[in-house]
Amino acid sequence: MKFGVFYEHSVLKPWDERSEYRVYHQAVEQVVAAEEAGFDQVWEVEHHFLEEYSHSPAPEVFLSFCAAKTSRIRLGHGIALMLPPVNHPARVAERAAALDILSDGRLEFGTGRSATWTELGAFGCEPDVTKEMWDECTRAVVRMWTSSDAGWDGKHFKMPPRNVVPKPLQKPHPPLWVAVQSPETAVQAGERGMGMLGVTLGAPLDYQQMVKDYHRAIRTCESVGEAVNEQVNGVSFMFCGEDDAEAKALGGMAAMQFGVRAAHLVGVGGIYPSPAYHAHSSAAPLRNRPGDVVGPVREGTPVGDPHECIKQLKWWEEVGVDRMCFLVNTGETIPQEKVLESLRLFGREVIPALTVRERAEAAKAAEAAKKDELARREAGLPMPA
Repeated sequence: MKFGVFYEHSVLKPWDERSEYRVYHQAVEQVVAAEEAGFDQVWEVEHHFLEEYSHSPAPEVFLSFCAAKTSRIRLGHGIALMLPPVNHPARVAERAAALDILSDGRLEFGTGRSATWTELGAFGCEPDVTKEMWDECTRAVVRMWTSSDAGWDGKHFKMPPRNVVPKPLQKPHPPLWVAVQSPETAVQAGERGMGMLGVTLGAPLDYQQMVKDYHRAIRTCESVGEAVNEQVNGVSFMFCGEDDAEAKALGGMAAMQFGVRAAHLVGVGGIYPSPAYHAHSSAAPLRNRPGDVVGPVREGTPVGDPHECIKQLKWWEEVGVDRMCFLVNTGETIPQEKVLESLRLFGREVIPALTVRERAEAAKAAEAAKKDELARREAGLPMPA
């Protein structure tokens, strides 16, 4: 498994003149610490007008700043809202390509729509057709990245032939993902050859059938891109501490803040009943189910000491999730130094325990390459390019 951090930039009231400044800059410091600890990726959402819950309307700006502070961690633009009333596809393609160039080809491109009436209503989006918009605009962005003649005459937007520049550094283009909250979307992700970015904050058992359906669908996919991305990325809360009880108390506090802020969101279904949003009828705080960990975190949530985190993440590994991304401090409710300590401890003790096989395979491959190089030198053969 690979691991990452996931940000929505929650800014809890009461606000002062530096509230958003602190949230943004503390997140950057966490990203730097995460890279040093061995985390593989950072994801940043795009949301608009969602007071307290998410002050993150420009993920490409935040990720560009992170790119300048790091050298290895991959940058998840997740998700870009692929709705023409919100973002013209050409502008999405341009901004994402620029980020890929500036980061030396580290962009992971996540796509999706919105689940709140606060956002859709403000931009005049018709909920019934947002999934159509997402599909059309995602295909258009791929064409803009891979063609010098990217005109578009679609149902939801039109553009005369233009060469959309710059082009991404990664070829044929950055990996494509779609946000998945329902079994239906998991299948649609697979059918399109896109990575499954699970954003439900559910338990491993919630993912199990979706992961199976996704892999079944992707085997016969008609990819919207020129490369298939067959990976599953889960999202959860995480806090790792030396003392299990203290870690659960701190991690549970941050998770509870997420549930409280989510409860204030105006879900699409509550205002505008739509068949396109049957999984988003309302936004509600996280509730426990039978078998859940006591408190606001659910089974499979890596909150606790390193042993407990490893135990919980094994559930995700068994389900078939390739990557896990973590909300590490919703609303900055945990002191910053505690968050940084959590990331470092997770990197020292948890990541190695869950990447034993990968490291063994990498060492075996390196040893084989070394032997091949030695044999070629002894035989006077040219070295591979």
